[in-house]
Amino acid sequence: QIPKDPTQRWLRELAALSQQLQQVHPNVLAKILKQRTVYQNDEIVVIDKPYGLPVHGGPGIKNCIADVLPVLAKMLENMKADPLHLCHRLDKETTGVMVLARSKEAAEKIRLLFKTRQVEKIYWAIVLGDPDPVEGVVEIPIVEKEVQSHQSHYKMTLAPNYRLCAEDGKVMKIRKNRNAESAVTRYRRLASASACSLLELQPITGVKHQIRVHLAYGLGCPILGDHKYSHWSKLAPQKLPELTLRRLKLEQSKARHLPLHLHAHRLCLPLGQPLDFVCKLPPFFQKTLRKLELDIPKD
Repeated sequence: QIPKDPTQRWLRELAALSQQLQQVHPNVLAKILKQRTVYQNDEIVVIDKPYGLPVHGGPGIKNCIADVLPVLAKMLENMKADPLHLCHRLDKETTGVMVLARSKEAAEKIRLLFKTRQVEKIYWAIVLGDPDPVEGVVEIPIVEKEVQSHQSHYKMTLAPNYRLCAEDGKVMKIRKNRNAESAVTRYRRLASASACSLLELQPITGVKHQIRVHLAYGLGCPILGDHKYSHWSKLAPQKLPELTLRRLKLEQSKARHLPLHLHAHRLCLPLGQPLDFVCKLPPFFQKTLRKLELDIPKD
C-alpha cells in the first residue's frame, strides 16, 4: 500500500533505505552493483556504492560488498574471473565512488596510494548549522573511546593536543593520547539555508568516521541523519532545528528515519595517468537539498 500523502511516502522511502539491500539474494545484489559500475579497465572496477550497504560482514548483516565480489567479477568478465578485491572502505551509510581491484597486485598498489595520501577524495555532506569559519581545516587527532551510559558503546572522538586552562584562559599543551591517530579534514561551505549547510569535504587522512567526528565535535555541525555522532552519551535520534523540520515536513519523532547525508562525490586516482571519477548524488540526497532549498553548485 503506497501512501497518497507525499510526506508519508517520503518517510516510507527513508525508512526502507537501510533495509532494502539486506533483503535481496546475494546474486541480485551483485547484479545491482554491476548496474552501478561507473568505470572499468583491466586493473580496476569503480562502483557507485548504494546507501545502507556495508563493505564488510558482521553480526546481523546478511549482505555486504565483500561477500559478492566473486559473483560480481564473473558478471563483469566471465565465469573464470578471479574475485575482485577491496582497496578502501566507505561506511555502511555513505554513498558514492568506490574502487575495487581485479587482482591482488592492483589492490596492494591502490591501497598504498590511499595510505600515502596520493588519492584525492572529495565528499559532499548536508550538516546542521553553519561552520565558523565557512572554510578551513580541522586538524585534531581522533581516538576510539567507550561511552559510559545506560547502554555502553564505543565511539570515535577527538583527542586534542591542546586545551584552554580554566584559570587564565591560556592555551596549554596536553599529553598526547598514545592511541590517537592524526586526522586532517579540509572543508568549505557550498550553500546554506533552512538552518543547514551543504559542505564540500576533503579528508587528507583516512581515520574511521573522521569526517563525521570532525564535523560533529570539531565544528559543532553534525551531518544530517548522523544519529550516532549528534550526542555523546546517549543513543537517540538527532535533534533537528525547528526550521529544518518544517522544511522537511517532519515531526521530531520521525527524525530517526533520516539517513546519513554523506556522499563520496569524487575520487582522483593516480594510476599511470590520473583517473577522475564522479558519482552524482543519490535521489534521497537530491530530494533533501530541494526540500531545504539548498542550491547545488554547478560544477
